[in-house]
Amino acid sequence: MESYVTVFNSSTWEQVIDKSRFIGVVYPVSNIEEVEQRLQDIRQNYPNARHYVYAYRLYQGKLEKSTDDGEPQGTGGRPVLDVLQYRQIWDVLIVVIRYFGGVLLGAGGLTRAYGGTARQLMDKAALGRLVPHHVYEIETGYDWYEPLKYWFKQFSWAIGNEEFLATVKLQVYIPWEENQRFREWLADFTDQKIIPREIGHTLCPEL
Repeated sequence: MESYVTVFNSSTWEQVIDKSRFIGVVYPVSNIEEVEQRLQDIRQNYPNARHYVYAYRLYQGKLEKSTDDGEPQGTGGRPVLDVLQYRQIWDVLIVVIRYFGGVLLGAGGLTRAYGGTARQLMDKAALGRLVPHHVYEIETGYDWYEPLKYWFKQFSWAIGNEEFLATVKLQVYIPWEENQRFREWLADFTDQKIIPREIGHTLCPEL
């Protein structure tokens, strides 16, 4: 499992070039279904545009694609995809919507317009790195719950699902490089009364 840079929130940026309006929209996505849904949303939210140029990169399967959507080949989707590849961003979809203003920009002008819109968009996007974490489940009595939760927050170890029955079950996410430290600290802090159970791995935002 490797870390990678992604976008955490959707955002927009736009500019007008020779009367054509270029609107860039970026979305976090994780699969083809999400890509297709976002493309449908774009066409509903920005109706009657001349072109919906887009590019995406999906981490699972290392999938990437771009389309010019009627613009001359290589002048739309490719410059947008280049921005994502250069910055090594995954699980992201960029759509650049063009409302044609009546002035032809030529191949070079289109390439600069689409690529420039994507670059400006990503300059303001909420980017971050996802890093591998161990996922542990801890089962404990209520007397240990608040002390453990307090120290997990002090160490910046994220807490996941919590279940309150006869005992408390909670999940905690530990960065890979802190795994040994976590296990040794927990054994020492609880005098080995609480044994964590590893239940998987996941990617979480880097703090």
